[in-house]
Amino acid sequence: MTDTASGAPAVAHFRFFTFEVLRTLRLGHSFLRVTFGGESLADFRSGGYDQSLSLFLPPAGQEHTVLPSTDEDTWFASWRGMPEAERPVMRSYTVRGQRRTDEGAVEVDIDFVLHGDSSPASHWAGRAVPGRRILAIGPAVAANKSVRFQAPATADAVWMYADETALPAAAAILERLPESAAVRAWFEVPHEDDRLGLAAPAGAEITWIVREDGGPKRSERVLEALRAAEPLAAQAPYVWLAGEAGTIRAVRRHFVQERSVDRRSVRFTGYWRLGASEEQLLAEAYAGKAPSEDPASEL
Repeated sequence: MTDTASGAPAVAHFRFFTFEVLRTLRLGHSFLRVTFGGESLADFRSGGYDQSLSLFLPPAGQEHTVLPSTDEDTWFASWRGMPEAERPVMRSYTVRGQRRTDEGAVEVDIDFVLHGDSSPASHWAGRAVPGRRILAIGPAVAANKSVRFQAPATADAVWMYADETALPAAAAILERLPESAAVRAWFEVPHEDDRLGLAAPAGAEITWIVREDGGPKRSERVLEALRAAEPLAAQAPYVWLAGEAGTIRAVRRHFVQERSVDRRSVRFTGYWRLGASEEQLLAEAYAGKAPSEDPASEL
């Protein structure tokens, strides 16, 4: 590719990487961290915050991911054309962390939510052992469009909501905020043991919403917690919301309509939707039917 303005080769923001499992660490009842390495990660450039990437997980019975093509122009058609039983499962995840070891190797952490074998990702992660390899489409430059958290310099507070699927992204955001940042966050998790210890600015106030005790449906439970909070003191807050799509809509409406937050200051992402598989959501996205994440879009 060529930059038409300058005539110089354009920079590819994303490309395929080979991720090799180095080790795993159980973080809580529902969370497992998988640490990956591999020579190709020398060119991996996470932009931090809620940096996302696409993982290709091998079908049951296969140890490693194999694709017929990793060429940027042909991989998608080749992947879609594979027999369903042989096609690797594509899933979106957050880069929980990236670092360089004392020996100069690059390691990448990805946190998985475990819920048995009810999803391909949980099934794979629960059986991940050192040496297994998967493919991923990830960032080759740090300034890329898959980092959605973009708080303006004028923001005087950060307000957050995340369920367990978005907690790794929220945790990565908190770690990168300045120590003086005013933070108010609500994190929803399935079990008491999922209340993870998080690095955050000194004054951050975090409310954990635990679902294991039954009670109202998830959106109502979250709204109850939000409405129970004292008035939030900020003139220009930046709001970041991620998790189940229906709950995100309700939470966004709360901040815009009940707390009078400018909708342009709300960044929201539906990571999943009750009653829909990721294959359905992926098909909708490629068909142009996915809901807009534009902060200025209508409620």
